[in-house]
Amino acid sequence: MIQDIIIAILWSISPFGEAKVGIPYGMFNGVNIYLVFVVCFLANVLVFPLMIFFLEKVNSYLLRWHYYKKAAIYVARKAKVGSGEKIQKYGFWGLLFFVMIPLPGTGVYAGSIASYLFKIKKRKAFMANTVGIFFSSVIVWGTTLLTMQGIS
Repeated sequence: MIQDIIIAILWSISPFGEAKVGIPYGMFNGVNIYLVFVVCFLANVLVFPLMIFFLEKVNSYLLRWHYYKKAAIYVARKAKVGSGEKIQKYGFWGLLFFVMIPLPGTGVYAGSIASYLFKIKKRKAFMANTVGIFFSSVIVWGTTLLTMQGIS
């Protein structure tokens, strides 16, 4: 059980899954449904401060290398084109709804990059990301729970 919790946490902090994968993984592997929600949600919330630290401190250093800079510009353009208009127009609420949608590419990693690119104040961006993660986690948790009940 501890191993399944750790794997669910790792999925929740991973850019490849976030809580959208961590929660179902834990639930399908027999972890308490409330524990898995809380643990995965908190692990996913932890990503925002780590990403902001990376973007503010490490990113500026890594931009010196051509390949990193090329990849960073590509990611920034995709972020601006994908949902940038709405996030820029609606600010806090746009960011919240963007992070809330439980689809690939719309989680806290993309939300952190968007808040950095559009210079949304850290406190507002943290709140928008946290609330968005919460609602996204509730949607995934509820959907997984209903699916598990349908399977049983």
